[in-house]
Amino acid sequence: MTWSQKLDSFFKISDRGSTVRTEIMAGFTTFMTMAYIIFVNPAILSKTGMPFAPLVTTTVIATAVTTVIMGLYAKKPYALAPGMGLNAYFTYSVVLVMGYTWQIALAAVFIEGLIFIALSVTKVRTMVANAFPITLKYSVGAGIGLFLTYIGLNNAQIIRYTADKLLPTHQAIDVVVSLNYINIPSVAVALFGVFITIIFLVNRIKGALLWGILSSTAVAVVWASYSSWAAASLYPAGFSLPSSPVSLPASIAPIALHMDFQGLINVGALGVIFAFLMVDFFDTLGTVTGLSAKVGDLDEKGNIPEKPLTRMLLTDAIGTTFGALIGTSTVTTYIESAAGVEEGGRTGLTSVVVALLFTIGLFITPIVALVPAAATAPALILVGLFMLSNMKNVNFDDYTEYIPAFVTLIVMPFTYSISNGIGAGIITYVLTKIATRRFKEISPLMYILAIVFAIYFIWLYWL
Repeated sequence: MTWSQKLDSFFKISDRGSTVRTEIMAGFTTFMTMAYIIFVNPAILSKTGMPFAPLVTTTVIATAVTTVIMGLYAKKPYALAPGMGLNAYFTYSVVLVMGYTWQIALAAVFIEGLIFIALSVTKVRTMVANAFPITLKYSVGAGIGLFLTYIGLNNAQIIRYTADKLLPTHQAIDVVVSLNYINIPSVAVALFGVFITIIFLVNRIKGALLWGILSSTAVAVVWASYSSWAAASLYPAGFSLPSSPVSLPASIAPIALHMDFQGLINVGALGVIFAFLMVDFFDTLGTVTGLSAKVGDLDEKGNIPEKPLTRMLLTDAIGTTFGALIGTSTVTTYIESAAGVEEGGRTGLTSVVVALLFTIGLFITPIVALVPAAATAPALILVGLFMLSNMKNVNFDDYTEYIPAFVTLIVMPFTYSISNGIGAGIITYVLTKIATRRFKEISPLMYILAIVFAIYFIWLYWL
């Protein structure tokens, strides 16, 4: 049996209508769209006083280990890494605003991970996932797509926003969003990538998203090499061609196993743990549900089969716990995995490829740093196009189905939060069903979730 046949047999690649080549291509695409986390996560967490270089190593290790578990254990094409938003909450709210040390914050993340492991093993998270009405499951996927489009537009600086106030989760309100006329090189490179990707898509050429990223990166590097103006726009942290493509990773000793449980007990940071729980719990459920709807993993009732769902959620929970141990904020399933899914990734081989590339990336960070946000933006922008197709499964003739789906769809990108979109959709679903006296269509767990989210929103926005 050849190595290709062995991979096919283990991951059931042919059974999922894929090929080894397609899975590898999908892995490269997912890696390219989320490689920014290697530098962005350390940049955010280092503001707490944590050393930058060890954070780079920790970020890659947490990403590679948890993603390979997702590939080999859950056998799904989804990657995990320290979550954006959660790392901002960790830094700006818990440490800089509330005044806790980063050691206490890591202890809170570790406790959160243990709670998630317990919830995953006891099937509580599975029960919650399957309690979602099918209309919300499909709208969550579409909402994630628009969220990714918004992230891509913002990363490319095609749009810009100004915020007058920041909430505890570092989400901006009183926001004005407008077209950006300042960072022309970034916008030009991103639009070039979008144009190239669309040409490949309409001609049904495999690897369209990946080729768009690579083409944009090439243009960015050449332009930045000859123009300081372009370099400043495309590489805000500084641009230089590396003298060597290889670099040795820093030790994680200064941040690994530095959790302060005694400090966590003394300050009684239950609110911090609760916030981490709510955001991570429903962000993960939303991401897994939305991606599963896109790859066709939902059964006739609109549920993800129990065994793979439990494995995915347990992997995510283990990732959070492991990440805290080695010194990073909450690890979660990444919505950028949708880019790999759109390239045809259907099995755990995609995740294994992502993990291997991150491991290699740890030793070639000078090369990885040459891929600017503007180059990965086209893939994220166009993923919204693909994910929006989930809405075709929503019953537009029934307003008690359509309105909650619509609310979920728009709240996610407009509030920059998957969990906010899910919460708003659940509350709206329950209220519209009650208003039409269709009580039998509301499960007891949906009532509970609606109340929990109502309390969460009140605590988050008004208290």
